[in-house]
Amino acid sequence: MDFSYIGAELEIFRHATNWKNYYSRQIRPFFGANVLEVGAGIGATTESLCNGEQRRWVCLEPDAQMAAEIAAKIEKAELPACCEVVIKTLADLDESEKFDSIIYIDVLEHIEHDGEEVLAAARHLKENGFLIVLAPAHQFLFTPFDKAIGHFRRYNKKSLSALIPAELEPEKLIYLDSIGAFASLGNKLALRRSMPTLQQILLWDRKLVPISIFFDSKIGFHAGKSVLGVWRKQTISKQ
Repeated sequence: MDFSYIGAELEIFRHATNWKNYYSRQIRPFFGANVLEVGAGIGATTESLCNGEQRRWVCLEPDAQMAAEIAAKIEKAELPACCEVVIKTLADLDESEKFDSIIYIDVLEHIEHDGEEVLAAARHLKENGFLIVLAPAHQFLFTPFDKAIGHFRRYNKKSLSALIPAELEPEKLIYLDSIGAFASLGNKLALRRSMPTLQQILLWDRKLVPISIFFDSKIGFHAGKSVLGVWRKQTISKQ
């Protein structure tokens, strides 16, 4: 089916290098040899996550125009040679495709039937494979920006965990960017912008994210504007 992403924020957020490096450090230990990145967009997240050590990195992107940008980056060697782009949704992927890790970076909130999506993701994981989800946190922070880029919801630890099927065991469930949560609340109460400017993104990324990196660990990752979860698919016992 034809799909066109309604958001316009991807080009701006590609400049959030401190933020990308921060969450990358949190999840990179859970990558395996074969990785599926769902909703790869224009490849900006791929650039920060894929270091070329993987055997196969599949960029799953249903928007053909954005997928073409990823393909161009692969051709120009701006992305590692292990990368490939597939213009599909997870529902369109062949059932035989199995991965060591499946990644949703700011994607699950765009999917209306998120429970069905997570169940399908579990079926595409190998035993001991990891489901990795980073998503915007706290429904009370839902802003015109969320609506403008097609978010159906924001999550907290409880609501995100409720989606996960029983065969996936939790490995990590934390909040990130505690200082950014205050900035998001300020935008909701005062600025009410439907789209941040590049200057705002750079201010947040260059000034606030480093402060969050310091404080998040001090407060035990108990607060933040993003929630990060990692779950491992259990080994099926053979009798």
